Amino acid sequence: MAASQAAYGVEKIIGNTDDATIITDVTNYGQQGFGDLSGEKMKALTWQGKNTVKLVETAKPRIIEDRDVIVKVTGSTICGSDLHLYHGAIIEMTKGDILGHEFCGVVESVGPGAKNVKPGDRVVASFQIACGECRYCKLKLSSACERTNANKIANVMYGGRTAGIFGYSHFTGGFAGGQAEYVRVPYGDVNLLKLPDDVPDEKGLYLSDVLCTSWHCVVDTGVNKGDVVAIWGGGPVGQMCAEFAFYNGASRVILVDGGDGAWRLDWLKSKLPKLETVNFSKLPKGESVTSQLKKLVDGGPDVCLECAAGEYAKGWAHYFETLLGFETDTSELLNEMITSVKSFGRIGVTGVYTGYTNHFNIGALMQTGIRLIGNGQAPVHKHWDHLLQLIREDKIHPLSMVTHRVKLEDMEKVYELFNKREKGFQKMFVQTKFSAPPCPGAPQVTDL
Repeated sequence: MAASQAAYGVEKIIGNTDDATIITDVTNYGQQGFGDLSGEKMKALTWQGKNTVKLVETAKPRIIEDRDVIVKVTGSTICGSDLHLYHGAIIEMTKGDILGHEFCGVVESVGPGAKNVKPGDRVVASFQIACGECRYCKLKLSSACERTNANKIANVMYGGRTAGIFGYSHFTGGFAGGQAEYVRVPYGDVNLLKLPDDVPDEKGLYLSDVLCTSWHCVVDTGVNKGDVVAIWGGGPVGQMCAEFAFYNGASRVILVDGGDGAWRLDWLKSKLPKLETVNFSKLPKGESVTSQLKKLVDGGPDVCLECAAGEYAKGWAHYFETLLGFETDTSELLNEMITSVKSFGRIGVTGVYTGYTNHFNIGALMQTGIRLIGNGQAPVHKHWDHLLQLIREDKIHPLSMVTHRVKLEDMEKVYELFNKREKGFQKMFVQTKFSAPPCPGAPQVTDL
């Protein structure tokens, strides 16, 4: 695919701000592709610095490559991964970048080389952008696509390419995201899955990321029949990992959370009555997560799943080391899992870790034969057909994690509430002016 140059854009601000203009850097192929020749505008949520997002009016994207598809967004969402961008924890963010890596919609227009979709199709997008032709894409390992992320820093840090990602910084290609009214989808015939009429947007949307990420975490780590599974993090990924662990035969699932997220423990038990919980912020004096799990399970869990991320330091040492740039991620949760899991047990890491960590307990990992598995950014293309079928058969339940329906226009406030882990906010459906009314069982819109 040839490189393309897009012009710089100046956006009219819709949200509350004292600034007059916001400048968006859209300088190379993987990036925005703005400038619809009709002059049509759209609303989009943009990153404007640490803990600051703004809704702006900007140019509608246009087709710039042969296999591009323009999607009219009918639903998007906010992910825990978006908070890493919000906090400024992911490098190479540029003021004006359009956020959002999970979205669904209706195909508006297609490039001449996009053969599998047509205008009017209802579709959900993969959060990662795959070419469909490189060696990893041919193996359905789309998150390691070799052609869609030319970022040199990522290539050097990881020793190889990772796929581009919508709305997730120039570190992952600089592609404009889906918290907007329109999106340009490169290789649209590869990165869009058609949604049948019996799967409403409120269920199909989450095939973009969270369902595939959770499923991949469980099956890639190897949850087997009879296993006892412990999960760190009670957000949407942790919730769906718990459901999928039971679905794949786990005998017990124990979820670890606490602090501002402690409310989720009781809430999740109402969704999954068999679930057991550990509140790390209410442990008896002298107790730890590891000691509690060893009491609950003789020898410890068979499998531990990390669904939180390396951003959240629990102790002062990691807090200051991260603050001062001596590490990008804390090893505290990883170390808890290493000392909790059974010898020769399995640990899956699906929470986002960006770079380097200190004080990692490598000795315990080696001496006890633990399998530490980096699940990677889940290869969506590998799993979404199967998961779509499970949704159609009512065997998995994405609506169980959806607590709110909000308007795109309210997303500045939504980020604030989500960042505070506001009680009751688990997963949301973000509607645009193009969205259909809520489907049966889905939340009604919340005015913020």
